[in-house]
Amino acid sequence: MTKKITYSPAYTLVPTYECFNRCTYCNFRVDPHQDSWLTLEKSRTILQKLQYKSVCEILILSGEVHPQSSRRKAWFQHIYDLCQLALSMGFLPHTNVGILSFAEMETLKTVNASMGLMVEQITPKLLETVHGHSPSKLPSLRLQQLEWAGQLKIPFTTGILLGIGEKEEDSWHTLEAIAELEQKWHHIQEVILQPHQLGSKQKLEVSTFPIDKLPKMVAKAREILPNSITIQIPPNLITDPRCLLDCLEAGARDLGGISPKDEVNPDYSHLSHQGLVDLLASKGWELVPRLPVYPHYYNWLSSSLQKALSTWNNSSHFQPLLSI
Repeated sequence: MTKKITYSPAYTLVPTYECFNRCTYCNFRVDPHQDSWLTLEKSRTILQKLQYKSVCEILILSGEVHPQSSRRKAWFQHIYDLCQLALSMGFLPHTNVGILSFAEMETLKTVNASMGLMVEQITPKLLETVHGHSPSKLPSLRLQQLEWAGQLKIPFTTGILLGIGEKEEDSWHTLEAIAELEQKWHHIQEVILQPHQLGSKQKLEVSTFPIDKLPKMVAKAREILPNSITIQIPPNLITDPRCLLDCLEAGARDLGGISPKDEVNPDYSHLSHQGLVDLLASKGWELVPRLPVYPHYYNWLSSSLQKALSTWNNSSHFQPLLSI
């Protein structure tokens, strides 16, 4: 019997790379005021070229404008407008733009099929090292976002970052905190186990996460997390194909949103679609597309989002796995 591994055919729009956080492992950010914002006109042109090409998810991925900045309102409105534009053109937005207020999350819920935020690690020790100049990486703020997402009934993706100075038990504690919130609100679709890989722009001078340890992390995560949560791994960051297959055997079942460019890890390209299909097939896995929201959350969504979901589910160009 063929085993199934899912992914979301995606494209990433970056409203801005500017970010007030200065995480030392980051390969994404630029300093505030040092980046021009992606315009709606350019976004529309990009999205028009993607229509009818089986790209269902538009990931809105942004650096963070400080909550007290005079530009925060314009930044947030721009993110909302990009989501609304994508939705109006038939795509399903998924927003991951850092820490938001409750009101901001509530507003974005109306134009997002799902949303996301990496918890990364909840140990406060990292505030003295890699997160020393990153105010929004305070663990309590990250967990509060997951709590609010549950209260607002937002289908949510989160995850942990591996290899940034944490100890193994720190990862277990972070996963336990995520599990507790899922058991309370039942809103977490996926947890990403993301191994840190060195990039050309980062300031952190450490070795990469030992990739051969990832299958063990997957197996332990599967023990800690409720079965309602799918474990996701990023295939482009797992440089050993055998390790990728071992992670699937250990319990990973999703490869995330696969976009032409990984904006967070631009030094690491994805395999071609056929290359990934062939690799997985060598061990009996079938690569199956999915939408960025799982079926049991459909009734949480606005009518406009449900209409877009119906169109995708009935499309001859796209046959998602409906019974995840």
